[in-house]
Amino acid sequence: MFTGIVEEVGEIVDVRQSGEVVVLTVRGPRVSDDAAHGDSIAVNGCCLTVADPGGAQGDEFRLELVPETLKRTSLGGAAPGVKVNLERALQAGARLGGHIVQGHVDGVGTLLERTPGERSDEVRFSLPPDLARYVVEKGSITVDGVSLTVAGTDGDTFSVALIPTTLADTTLGLRAPGDPVNLEVDVVAKYVERLTAGYVGGPTPARREPGQPQDQHGQDGAK
Repeated sequence: MFTGIVEEVGEIVDVRQSGEVVVLTVRGPRVSDDAAHGDSIAVNGCCLTVADPGGAQGDEFRLELVPETLKRTSLGGAAPGVKVNLERALQAGARLGGHIVQGHVDGVGTLLERTPGERSDEVRFSLPPDLARYVVEKGSITVDGVSLTVAGTDGDTFSVALIPTTLADTTLGLRAPGDPVNLEVDVVAKYVERLTAGYVGGPTPARREPGQPQDQHGQDGAK
C-alpha cells in the first residue's frame, strides 16, 4: 500500500533480460537505505518486489519485471538513464498524505498537452476508455506514482494542475507531450462499482417487518 507521495526521483542504471523476466537495477539512495529482500517499492506507480537490495554501490536495488508487468505498464520501455518516481510501502501509523494507492497500474495514458504557468503547469493526459468512468473532477488519480487531484475530464482525457513541489520533486516536471504514463484510478471507486453491480437497475427489496424470516436466498417473504 502506498500514498502517491514520491520520496525521491531515482534512475534506472541497468536493464537485463533473464528468460522471460526483465531485471532492473535502480539507483535510489533514500529508498535503498533500509530496503530488504522482499520489500515493496513503487517505481513510477508500479508496485515491485525487491529481489536484491544494496547493489554494487550500496544505493541500488534490483527488481524483476514479469511479462504481465511489461504488458500493462510503461516499464516495458525502461532503459538506462531513465528517471523514475520511487516510494516505499506505507508504514502503519504514518500520515496518508496523498490517497490510497495500491501500486496496481490500471492502464497507460499519454501526456497530450502541457500549459506552463508562472509557477505551476496544467497538464492533460489521454484516458483509456475502460477507466473513464472512475475519473471524476476533484477526485484522485495516480500518474506515474504521483497522487494528483483531477482538475477536469471530458471522458477520454483528464487534466491536472502541477504545483511547484510536484514539478521539482517528481518526474512529471520532465515529461513532454507523447510520453507514456502509468495510471491508477481510485480503488474505492472500483470496489463500489463491483459491490453495487448486482443492485443497480434491479428490484427494490421488499420491506421486512421485525421478526419476519428471510428465505434461503436472503430475500424477504416468499420466493
